[in-house]
Amino acid sequence: MIRRFRAGLGAAFRAPARPRWQVLLGAVVLGALIAAGQAPLGLWWIAMPALAGAIWLGAGQGRGASVAWIGFGTGFGYALAAMFWIVEPFLVEPEIYGWMAPFALVLMAAGMGVFWALGFGLGALLGPRPGWIALGIALGMAGSDALRSYVFTGFPWVLIGHIWIGAPVAQAAAWVGPLGLSLMTALIAAAPAIAAGLRHRVAGGVLVVCALGALAAIWSGGQMRLDAPVPPRAQPIDLRLVQPNAPQNLKWLPQYRMKFFDRLLTLTEQPPAPGKPKPDLIVWPETSVPFLLDRPGQGLELSAQAAGGVPLALGIQRSEGTRYYNSLAVIGPDAQLEALYDKSHLVPFGEYMPFGDALAKIGITAFAAQVGNGYSAGPGEHLLDLGPKLGKVAPLICYEAIFPQDLMRFAQRPDWILQVTNDAWFGTLSGPWQHLAQARLRAIEQGLPLARDANTGVSALIDAKGRIVAHLGMDKAGVLDVQLPPSLPKTLYARIGDVPIIALIVALFIIALLIVRIFVDRRRVAT
Repeated sequence: MIRRFRAGLGAAFRAPARPRWQVLLGAVVLGALIAAGQAPLGLWWIAMPALAGAIWLGAGQGRGASVAWIGFGTGFGYALAAMFWIVEPFLVEPEIYGWMAPFALVLMAAGMGVFWALGFGLGALLGPRPGWIALGIALGMAGSDALRSYVFTGFPWVLIGHIWIGAPVAQAAAWVGPLGLSLMTALIAAAPAIAAGLRHRVAGGVLVVCALGALAAIWSGGQMRLDAPVPPRAQPIDLRLVQPNAPQNLKWLPQYRMKFFDRLLTLTEQPPAPGKPKPDLIVWPETSVPFLLDRPGQGLELSAQAAGGVPLALGIQRSEGTRYYNSLAVIGPDAQLEALYDKSHLVPFGEYMPFGDALAKIGITAFAAQVGNGYSAGPGEHLLDLGPKLGKVAPLICYEAIFPQDLMRFAQRPDWILQVTNDAWFGTLSGPWQHLAQARLRAIEQGLPLARDANTGVSALIDAKGRIVAHLGMDKAGVLDVQLPPSLPKTLYARIGDVPIIALIVALFIIALLIVRIFVDRRRVAT
């Protein structure tokens, strides 16, 4: 069996040569259509048929590298359409980094193509029948999403299951998480190709109806969860989220630094709207101030004064010797530090450079850091204890909100989640909206409300079912005075995490492979 598996693996990635360029172009187009399901469009009803078409196209190639090539083309087109915002950080200082933008986009899309090629290529191991290959592709795509979520520190952005964010189906993430959504999505999309490979048309029709019925049942279950009443919070918590709207290309220029800081102070000082209570906590976004926590000058006193006796959580940079940290600090009315969190999951090549100390000697540094050659990672995830009323808060700084596994690492369950971010790096078309969508999914997965404060947008309050209660859109300066929604009981996914779904994907693939091999052996004996 092991020898046959190795032989099958070798055959899957060996010649025959790639498909005709017209077929590859079709795969790229299908990938771009699948991307329509991601934010800000959220057109799952386009994405699902396109995904089904890509699996059908791949399954029809038979054994060999042709299937993997279809996966590469589909993943390439998907990444180009869903993640074109990747060029935006290079355009903040175009005179320095602009030349890198097209290379970054193509290399990123090729990297996504490799992950999808791996998923499709694994499907070819279940050949030669197209129905079995389609099943293998579906399992391979779910496995590819799992791999991408963890390998090289992980990058679980625009997973295929994310097309359901905003639809009732996304509520299933409270039980199965984002990888469970991806597995469900891939299997349902593969149903037509699997059915076409069955010998009996009636059986194929029944399979497709069952797949659609499963989707309808998940949709209905999600709607029931959305409609279910939630008991109010025993003690209300009122927040003020401040969005200063500081464009990234201007944010750190000497002539603008104090202007944006003064804007923060002015917005913070303004009285609540009529009928709104005084906030219990004021929040400023990631890296919001032009001074360091350990060298603030009069900055902390001015900030506390503007807060008017209310605790202030602010994104701030700090230094410790030769190291710099991207931090979230909470200061009290006396401007003294009450709680501190240093970002622990940093952006590779954005906030730090692998082998950064050596690369800095030749002038290669991280993009996002204002000071130094990059940030150092904090000691790890820990809750901010903000007192009896505000409770214990899970802090997330920007990029950390895309990792559901990071929210599993807190020693105890938080009372709510606070994300501070600076999405000015991502442009305005899709990147910030995809980041917001991920925050919504984190709320569903944990059954916890999430307050999100962004520099240029989108600042939002999200309830424990992932619904946006209030938001302040892109490129707007203002405040959101909001009351924190109640929490839900701890979800199944928050208890078990990704391991069961990953184990299920592996087990289903092994079972399918064994079944195919047994049938192949029987046919060989019969002939």
